[in-house]
Amino acid sequence: MLLTVSSFVGFTALVLGLSYYLTRKNDTSSSEGYFLAGRGLTGWVIAASLLLTNLSTEQMVGLNGQGYMFNMSGMGYEVGASLALIIVAFFFLPRYLKKGYATIPDFIGERYDAVTKQFVNFLFLAGYVLILLPTVLYSGAIGMGGIFNIMDTFQISAMQSIVVVVVAIGVLGCLYTIFGGLRIMAVADTLNGIGLIFGGLMVPIFALMYVGDGNMLTGISTVVQAHPEKFNAIGGAGDPVPFATMFTGMFLVNLFYWGCNQTIIQRALAAKNLKEGQKGLLLAATFKLIGPLYLIIPGIVAFHIFQDKPLAVGDMAYPMLVNTVLPTYLIGFFAAVLFGAILSSFNAALNSTSTLFMLNVYKPFRSQATDEELVRKGKWVGIGLAVFSMCVAPLIAKAPSGLFNYLQMVNGFYNVPIFTLIIFGMLNKKAPAWAAKATLGFFIVVYGITQLPSSLGFMAWKDSIGWLSAFSGWHFLHIMAVLFVISVVFMYVTGIFWPSANKYDDSKDLQVVDITPWKLGITMSIGIVVCVFLVYVLFSSLGIAA
Repeated sequence: MLLTVSSFVGFTALVLGLSYYLTRKNDTSSSEGYFLAGRGLTGWVIAASLLLTNLSTEQMVGLNGQGYMFNMSGMGYEVGASLALIIVAFFFLPRYLKKGYATIPDFIGERYDAVTKQFVNFLFLAGYVLILLPTVLYSGAIGMGGIFNIMDTFQISAMQSIVVVVVAIGVLGCLYTIFGGLRIMAVADTLNGIGLIFGGLMVPIFALMYVGDGNMLTGISTVVQAHPEKFNAIGGAGDPVPFATMFTGMFLVNLFYWGCNQTIIQRALAAKNLKEGQKGLLLAATFKLIGPLYLIIPGIVAFHIFQDKPLAVGDMAYPMLVNTVLPTYLIGFFAAVLFGAILSSFNAALNSTSTLFMLNVYKPFRSQATDEELVRKGKWVGIGLAVFSMCVAPLIAKAPSGLFNYLQMVNGFYNVPIFTLIIFGMLNKKAPAWAAKATLGFFIVVYGITQLPSSLGFMAWKDSIGWLSAFSGWHFLHIMAVLFVISVVFMYVTGIFWPSANKYDDSKDLQVVDITPWKLGITMSIGIVVCVFLVYVLFSSLGIAA
């Protein structure tokens, strides 16, 4: 145990120390320097930061939990992200950088109006504060608590174990917020990213060697032959992620997440130029292709290893597997890398929430505020959010379909509605601002009625409204897609009969950064698309064979 803790503390301290040293001379006193890293991030840094911000324990724990309980169908979120990142690189990012937007609501305000901008800004803030931040802390507590076996080591309850880890993550997150801003987070992500590539792949390798008595190939053969149905990437109607959702709601969710989610796209908005931004997005898309190797397959191997003593909760499969198969001297290193991923997601959400609040709420009401004031008070906002999230996180209940699927479902209250306004606003210049507000209200209310439990009285509403009862039994991703189509048609019709007086012009380049595209972007994108196809062919053939 001492060796595990020592390697954990050593690697964590090394990353924090190097990150601070490498960024100590950078400007964090201006709002652009603090919130957008001075618009100077390069491709590799953006890619690493995107991956680490995205990859946290809600994925490591949640997706592997789906692999344990179901099959490979959950990889749609990972592999589908590669396709979404290509679209973001060539469609969304050039438009954002051309206008020099600092936040996504900036586009909403310019395309529609100030009220719609504040509505969207509120949805972002509510989603991050009530859903994202507490979930990152809670899932991190499950993962780290399981790896270090905190309950048995310190003879404390499960809730006390969660509280201990939540406080540790929250405190370190506050230190990032106080001292570094976005740049130190991006540098720390790059360093942790190197460790995560090795650490993440170590788990399935050692797990398969464990099954194969030291021979990884024997382990692969054993697991595939014993459970071929687990390698089905298509999935059925009863799985959390049926394959059909790849072409409906999941595609929309992925486009929102990578192209419109402030926490993620803020890394690309901070790009040195369009070339570096596109490079970063496409490099991230390439690495997402190998995501199933460490985000799904370990859960399947855990199912094989623990089949004689099934786990009560599928989300415990990953930390249990790590403790079982990794040598003691590597557990601490892996825990440190995983801890870095948790910190990355938490810090990114803190920084983005602070950015949205200070630039879109505080600054409009205090136009004379200086950059120093925005940064100083932005840090206090981040600390306040961290404390609030630390209080809420232990209260999150387990979901029957797994933590990751629960997170995606509740995110539906704001992700696809906001995406609808953004994508339609970019493609159509006629829809009026009131139609955007009506769309947000319609989408959120109807989605809520179809998803919130009957114990709250919503099932009675759904059954009493004929056309809503048609959604009974539908997967939430399919419902998102249907509501998206209805919303788009509505906005299109209103644009014909009541066109907007606000003539949004997206052709003007404000020359904030150079928007010359990356020459290798098209070639790399084609390669990524081919690889996505091959990955699905590989796993779908195994599923069909089963």
